[in-house]
Amino acid sequence: MPYNSITRMSKNKLRVSIIIPAYNEEGRLSVCLEAIARQTVRPYEVIVVDNNSKDNTAEEAKQFAFVTLISEPKQGLVHARNRGFNAAKGEIIGRIDADTRLPADWVEQIQCIFVDERIKAVSGSLHFYDVGWSKIIDKVDSFFRRWIAKHMSVHQRIFLFGSNMAVRRSAWVKVRDSICNRGGIHEDADLALHLSDKGQLVVYNPELLASVSGRRIDTNLLDLCRYLAISPITYIRHGAKEHYYMYPPIVVVFLCYPILRILYRSFDSETQHFRLSLLFVAAPVRVNPATYGLKTP
Repeated sequence: MPYNSITRMSKNKLRVSIIIPAYNEEGRLSVCLEAIARQTVRPYEVIVVDNNSKDNTAEEAKQFAFVTLISEPKQGLVHARNRGFNAAKGEIIGRIDADTRLPADWVEQIQCIFVDERIKAVSGSLHFYDVGWSKIIDKVDSFFRRWIAKHMSVHQRIFLFGSNMAVRRSAWVKVRDSICNRGGIHEDADLALHLSDKGQLVVYNPELLASVSGRRIDTNLLDLCRYLAISPITYIRHGAKEHYYMYPPIVVVFLCYPILRILYRSFDSETQHFRLSLLFVAAPVRVNPATYGLKTP
């Protein structure tokens, strides 16, 4: 089966657990869970990991009967991710963010992808639902993801993206004691590197689509550069030469930053129209998920 295609095989019985790490995601989490409730194939379980939220994130999770809410007191995305993955009981562990909005057939697609027993982990493409001119931005994003995946696959390495990914539980068990629980790296890319090092096949499937927020662009340029730099740094710290492929998209984001931020800040995702008045609304303060609560050695 080609890695970039999804074959419909509705008879398979692979159980899919969905893990959602969450820190101060009031408002976004409920929309995420509503999308999961509309799945054509019900996930085996949905686990929300509350990572010391100060808002009503936990209360929102409790409103959905199919959700299992657990807590991770140690602050940091990697710790919340690990807590959820270790609690998962399905053969396949799906991982999304609290701002992810899944299409109705996402679980079904995951089941079909993992019918191919060679595949141990997969990540897919993205649609930015709250950014103006999203069709153009989606195409540019898809181009770079395909380009990076093509070049990385030569070295048997493919990235994983935490907003839209899944991994076999058996593969997770093989690497969970060796993954890096430190700051200054992206936990999803780190997981992909450790899986590859253990001979576990990681693939990129552009047909596996999920909608995500472009909210990361809504920060000052210095903080954004620090966040973007973590991608190649993750590979450098593992001695992986694939960090070279990260720089072209980083440069594009850097050069387009003023336009991208305006397209995000002025776009009303509810009406799908631009409202210039939104440019003057104060941006919420968000922590860097790759560094918050962690010490960088």
